[in-house]
Amino acid sequence: MSAAERLDVTLAALADPHRRRVVELLRERPHRAGELAEAAGLSPPAMSRHLRTLRQAALVEERHDGLDARVRVYQLRPEPMADLATWLNQTEAMWVDQLAGLRAYLTAPDDPA
Repeated sequence: MSAAERLDVTLAALADPHRRRVVELLRERPHRAGELAEAAGLSPPAMSRHLRTLRQAALVEERHDGLDARVRVYQLRPEPMADLATWLNQTEAMWVDQLAGLRAYLTAPDDPA
């Protein structure tokens, strides 16, 4: 999968406010699926669907609690967010250049030649 395709998958996964809330919660620390559902105000099946999307987008990874294999603990994966940050920084740099060019054009003295 190309970098552009990975970015598309990341942005599509983050388009949903519930999934963004999960990412916010996981920034703090890993959470069990039930904790995420409760904190986001979602039913366990709904949270399961959101977590599946986040896993497929490689935004989160799942591990099992050592005491109970049925308990799933989720944590963020840094790579997709780093790719997103890189893209945002590149986009910001492009706009800074564009706006600097516009400013130079608008503030240049008129040349009556």
